[in-house]
Amino acid sequence: MNYENMTRRRVLCFGDSNTYGYDPARDGRYGDDERYPMVLQDLLGDGWSVVEEGLPGRTAVFDDPITEGMNGLRVITPVLMSHAPLDTVTIMLGTNDSKERFGCNSHLISRGIVRLVKKALHTECWRDNARPDVLVIVPPSITPEYDHLIFKDAMGTGCHERCAGIAAQLEPMLKDIANVRFLDANTLPGAGCSPLDGMHMTVQSHKVLAKALQKALTGDTL
Repeated sequence: MNYENMTRRRVLCFGDSNTYGYDPARDGRYGDDERYPMVLQDLLGDGWSVVEEGLPGRTAVFDDPITEGMNGLRVITPVLMSHAPLDTVTIMLGTNDSKERFGCNSHLISRGIVRLVKKALHTECWRDNARPDVLVIVPPSITPEYDHLIFKDAMGTGCHERCAGIAAQLEPMLKDIANVRFLDANTLPGAGCSPLDGMHMTVQSHKVLAKALQKALTGDTL
């Protein structure tokens, strides 16, 4: 397809409630000036379009027996194609895959994310199909305190251990896949989860992540 008339660089942020911008303080959503995709849009400015595609509860590859439509693998193709042409897709998932009911360790969660990444790479959504660009983000890990907070029953036990192991498992799985980049949000100073639930990013974390993504997208080092 010919996209010569669409000159803005297009970035789609594919994720779960942290990409949606869930706000645990009000059981709602952070504002347009607080969610990392929209903060990123402001940082990048004219010449860029950032698309939000965050769904609370979304997994990388698992069908959720409690809530339908959560499996990212089943929906990523039409989502990406509907927003073509894309120059970069960011994928930040893994938190919901750590739920006890899915029975997976960090290795299996990481393998699921790799499968999703490969599907994104081969989806016909790219401005230049010879040069897709997928940036995989490991979200801030669930803190141990979540087990005493509001989502403990929905998540189940052991989630923080599983989340803590994702980055170390996932990075080597991705290193030999062309056109894939990696960012562990746990390495960003100031990024972390709210003390209210131990699993959703704070407003400050959204700002920190947006700044790191701006650097990655404009050619600076992560």
